[in-house]
Amino acid sequence: MARAASRLTVLAEELLSEPLPVRIRAWDGSESGPPGAPVLVIRHRRALRRLLWKPGELGLARAWVAGEIDVEGDLYEVLDRIAGLLWDRGADAKDAVHPVRDPAVRAFAAGLLQLAGPWPPPAPPAEEVRRRTGPLHTRRRDKQAISHHYDVGNDFYALVLGPSMVYSCAYWQDGGTLEDAQRDKLDLVCRKLALKEGDRLLDVGCGWGSMAIHAAREYGAQVTGITLSQEQATHARKRIAEAGLTDRIEIRVQDYRDVRDGPYDAISSIGMAEHVGSVRYREYAEDLYALLKPGGRLLNHQIARRPEKNEDAYRIDAFIDSYVFPDGELAPVGRTLATLEEAGFEARDVEAIREHYALTLRRWVTNLERHWEQAVRATSPGRARVWRLYMAASALSFEHNKIGVNQILAVRPLEGGSSRLPLRTRAWTEETGG
Repeated sequence: MARAASRLTVLAEELLSEPLPVRIRAWDGSESGPPGAPVLVIRHRRALRRLLWKPGELGLARAWVAGEIDVEGDLYEVLDRIAGLLWDRGADAKDAVHPVRDPAVRAFAAGLLQLAGPWPPPAPPAEEVRRRTGPLHTRRRDKQAISHHYDVGNDFYALVLGPSMVYSCAYWQDGGTLEDAQRDKLDLVCRKLALKEGDRLLDVGCGWGSMAIHAAREYGAQVTGITLSQEQATHARKRIAEAGLTDRIEIRVQDYRDVRDGPYDAISSIGMAEHVGSVRYREYAEDLYALLKPGGRLLNHQIARRPEKNEDAYRIDAFIDSYVFPDGELAPVGRTLATLEEAGFEARDVEAIREHYALTLRRWVTNLERHWEQAVRATSPGRARVWRLYMAASALSFEHNKIGVNQILAVRPLEGGSSRLPLRTRAWTEETGG
């Protein structure tokens, strides 16, 4: 159909009541929009059927993953411009349009229907999480969610993360490399935990073993790492054997609720708590508290969202939930602190490192784009597209203070109240205090 791009531009601008900030190139070769702007390429009109079937974020995500929508130009710039029109307008614009009640939306939908081609819409891409049943955050459902995210191939993650195989926010200084920043982050965690020779460390959500290896090799800790991902555990054990640290590190495929061999001197939870969920977070905090010896320290490294005016209105992001972290939830840092203290911990330090995660994500996106063909072969074209969109959009969210990341140092006080921390905690020395 000739000049589909012009028709789409007119429909979008009538709906949004403002000019479209990106250029559109449609499947018929037509183009429309501001000259010189980044281009949103709609390769197939199936994308419109997806959008009609699932208005807002999920419909767009399905079209992106299927390769029916693409970007020509700077992906970050396109996402920034679209966010101002779609995501920043709130939940009503993103996930809850009401075509029956809104004349503008009805007109937009009718116009799309004329362009969209034969009904019904295509099936969701294979990379989408299929229908989930049962209560949130049971052991079985959590294991399935973790497998969806992490068991996509160690070779794929190696291309994205680099040799460090650390899948959490790095800790940057000017001029440093990604490997430098990830090493510095692991060392910062070890120093905050005041690890020393022979200390028992529990690393919850141990990933591919990088924290365990650093703590054992550099600080002499005896480390137990737990994960629900069989692929992570296999890779971690291989790395540990190659490093000659099998006598110091044990990796288990185990749920945190099933760990019973405390007490530990310290616990690290790096990028794990986002998977726990609000319905389980108090239980999670209490379990970790019970596993620590009195005077032991917890380092909780966790992404946080901004508080909602009405917390009951919070909904998990549709794209993230369907393609990236099934059942994952973010909480405001204040809620996390309160829950830890309700479980018995004393919160001693909070370090916000939001900007560090934006830098980390941009490096991961660069790695993925640089090794794109290899990444596609290692997993699938759709999966590679999921990660590119997810990481780029997340980088912008951190930069714009939509989400943050914090390291919370908490302690299980001794009887009588002593924390055993030094008076000047921020020095992060190895002193234990009195």
